[in-house]
Amino acid sequence: MTAAQAGVLVAALVVSVGIGLLARVRSTRTALDFHLAGRQTGVLLNAFAICGDYVSAASFLGVAAAVYAAGLDGAWYATGFAAGFIPVLLFIATPLRRFGERSIPDFLGRRYRSEGVRLLAVVIVELIILAYLVPQAVASGIAWELLSNASLPGLSAYATGIVLSTSFTAFLVLVGGMRGTTWNQALQFAVLLAVLIWLTLMLVAEGFSYAETLTDVEAQTLATPVVNDDGSEQLITVESRLEGGDATFGLPGARYGAVGHFALVFTLMAGTAGLPHVMNRFFTSPTGRAARMTTVWVVGLVGVFYTLAVMLGAAARLEISRRADELDWLAELSVDGVLRVPEHALLSLGRLYGGQLGLSVVTTGALLAIISTIGGLLLAASASWGHDIYERHINPHASRAQALRAGQVSVAVVALIASVLALLLDPARITIGTPSLVASLVTMAFALAGSTLTPAMILGIWWKRSTAPAIILGMATGLVLALAALTWSLADPNAPETLQTPVVAVGPLVSAIIVVVSLKTKPVADVDEIWLKLHGSASDRGAERLTQATLETTR
Repeated sequence: MTAAQAGVLVAALVVSVGIGLLARVRSTRTALDFHLAGRQTGVLLNAFAICGDYVSAASFLGVAAAVYAAGLDGAWYATGFAAGFIPVLLFIATPLRRFGERSIPDFLGRRYRSEGVRLLAVVIVELIILAYLVPQAVASGIAWELLSNASLPGLSAYATGIVLSTSFTAFLVLVGGMRGTTWNQALQFAVLLAVLIWLTLMLVAEGFSYAETLTDVEAQTLATPVVNDDGSEQLITVESRLEGGDATFGLPGARYGAVGHFALVFTLMAGTAGLPHVMNRFFTSPTGRAARMTTVWVVGLVGVFYTLAVMLGAAARLEISRRADELDWLAELSVDGVLRVPEHALLSLGRLYGGQLGLSVVTTGALLAIISTIGGLLLAASASWGHDIYERHINPHASRAQALRAGQVSVAVVALIASVLALLLDPARITIGTPSLVASLVTMAFALAGSTLTPAMILGIWWKRSTAPAIILGMATGLVLALAALTWSLADPNAPETLQTPVVAVGPLVSAIIVVVSLKTKPVADVDEIWLKLHGSASDRGAERLTQATLETTR
């Protein structure tokens, strides 16, 4: 690592720590402050923070990598990621904030007046968080390995990146809580967007044209380097996978068929609404209206981000192949002009156009994306364990200090588990057949969320008749089916492509189970009061609060 690279990285980390310390001085005294920043986060700040939380390594490195490796088929990741906030805007953000809880399990438990629903939701949330955390840690190892060969004693550079990123992020969360994480996520997303804009401007200055790039790339053979068991390398072409098909970089079919395209986008769209670290951020808004306006800003910001990521992925495919024979460092990363690790696409562009300093800027952006998302995930895990388990079941009479400590301990434990799982994962064993390892792994978290929490939340918000027994059976069924499909997809490289995106089949089935069982079981007793909190007008809710206050005063 050069002095310039180290300077950029250290500067970014120092700013992050400073923000966390400032937030700690201002307010991290209670569990509510730690988990939800006192519900005082403004619209624009929260929008940038949600983007920082959502735009993970799968977005910053993974989308460009997927486009680099699979052309238009990789761009469907960007489509699904960006479109995921449309259902959130239309159906979830405002009523979820109006209800006013701390987490998805808290919302579901109170909506259905069931501790069984709450506990099952906690289990699902923790599985989703781990499924999302592991690829972030993997991406941190990939980015650190390219930036520096420095390693901790007994660890490889890849493992060092995992340990350093998760440890540093856990420290930031423990220091700053939700308030510090909010400001860090907002700043980090601004940095990520600026990096993509800079790379785009550099390309445009050299005459970049997206249409011409697609034409030029389509003349090349699409291939992915694969390491055989004996250590030799070979290129597996898209054409061989399609058994002689006519797929090209700018046309669909290289990675997914028509059903696969729909299943991928549907899974990402449906899964977004069930991501705990993203949905928890809406509880930090002061009002339901603020939550809705925040989502409008998010839709616009992520749209710009993913548009640029797709363009840069296509540009990387052409530029890297052109220069691989000219540059020794690029030749070391590639086979016949094709990068061994697709996630190196943006990082390589940074070095092509900015030298070592450019590489350090893009790598720092990638590490910030990872830190930002890991921070949100750790806070979501803390809210579930600290509030939904510790405060409600283990120690219902916990003091403020005890509740805060429980949340902080859960942050450290979840960070440790994620690091161990990432260190045990061998990326070389599961790259075959996937356009981007990081994007593909993150998709599994979306699959779990879309198969379980999303149907429960949407029906809970928009259908009065849904009941607790139906939700428990529906979520349990969705969890079992999604885990079975995802396990099969990991174990068998030749498994059907839709097993990695099972929500298109599992989601409707779970919804049907909930509807049928709800019609045969007793509805929630105070559903009208619940409906008023979710959908009533401001005057209705004000009158309800006044009535409750009056009744409590006269008792």
